[in-house]
Amino acid sequence: MRVLIIGGGGREHALACCLAKSSRISEIVCTPGNAGTAALGRNAVVNAADHDALLRFAQDESIDLIIVGPEQPLCDGIVDKFQAAGLRIFGPTAAAARIEGDKAYAKMLMRRAHIPTAEAHVFDRHQDARDYVASREAGVVVKAAGLAGGKGVFVCPDPADAMLAVDSIMVAGEFGDAGRTVIVEELLKGQELSVFALVDDRTIYVLDTAQDHKPIGEGDTGPNTGGMGAISPAPIATADVMATVEREVLVPIVDALRSDGAPYRGLLYVGLMLTAGGPKVLEFNCRFGDPETQALLMRLDSDLLDVIEAVVDGRLAETEIKWNPKSAVTVVMASEGYPGPFERSKTIEGLDVAGSMNDVRVFHAATRRIGGRVITTGGRVLGVTALGAGLAEAKRLAYEAVDVIRFDNAYCRRDIADKAIAAAAARA
Repeated sequence: MRVLIIGGGGREHALACCLAKSSRISEIVCTPGNAGTAALGRNAVVNAADHDALLRFAQDESIDLIIVGPEQPLCDGIVDKFQAAGLRIFGPTAAAARIEGDKAYAKMLMRRAHIPTAEAHVFDRHQDARDYVASREAGVVVKAAGLAGGKGVFVCPDPADAMLAVDSIMVAGEFGDAGRTVIVEELLKGQELSVFALVDDRTIYVLDTAQDHKPIGEGDTGPNTGGMGAISPAPIATADVMATVEREVLVPIVDALRSDGAPYRGLLYVGLMLTAGGPKVLEFNCRFGDPETQALLMRLDSDLLDVIEAVVDGRLAETEIKWNPKSAVTVVMASEGYPGPFERSKTIEGLDVAGSMNDVRVFHAATRRIGGRVITTGGRVLGVTALGAGLAEAKRLAYEAVDVIRFDNAYCRRDIADKAIAAAAARA
């Protein structure tokens, strides 16, 4: 079987690594891929935004299964186009992917389905948004309603900061068309949790849990990023919490999408805040999260190809997924300056040494091979991931690997997993 993975980040490298274990796959092709995916198969130069070109490539290459990593192609309708041509593709249709691509729509759907979420107001006019923020005494969260690459969210404990966020999104146009509409939400307090569920229209299979670390700075300080590290499983995801999430979030949202003429088939991601009043939804994503996928798939013992095909073919109810009982910690190594301006084309050293360590995998995100060198091409460069008997051991191994990798102006948080480790120690 020949598999095409669309995307070129750490999530796609993690997917390729898992799929490479399957004896049924003869070749993995990635577009555009990165230095990591190139070592597992073949990178193809096809414009990912040109769905016609991608379709021709998949047909010419006799691709048997297409897996879409990023949200943009999904929201732009790539699944609809490929399915119409008779190709097997993993991911939701454009109508279902709207759950991520349009946060205002997602809020409306949650209200209609009585799903617990933050109180929110949606604004299309800049002055209306400013007037509302000015009337608030408590902190708020300001979000660009469209796709902003994980960076269109501003957590503003001070309403004055919210004013600046609204101006940045709607006037300065920091996120382009994604910021034509903004959402201003109440600022929830608690710990964040990432829940992944496979859905094939009617069957929902909840995967093991993960926890992201979004702020750039240690102690969860500074601006939000696409994610600076992750752990799996998440100790805060107790059996009671997960039962509540399935009952009050997953089942209602899948039903609501079906009722709205957008049956869901693919991976549904739920970002939650565990508040004193119970879990509340922060966001839905229509694809695997990044970097949580790196930590999660490091623990997958089942054949990922079997799992994905079960979703595509509507056989999810027959599937059983097995997990490694060990814990995983992913530490993102980024270019200094991210999520703001940063330099590219820095040579990365130490990858072979880190990759040879037991229970360690270095997932490439923003990398490219030029001759005998691997260079940086973006903000989040690597996701260094380790397995351990517990989170403390996994963290230790991950940072041992981080410390042998070098590139100019490399940056990472040094406290990934600390909060979960401290909480576990307090309970003991």
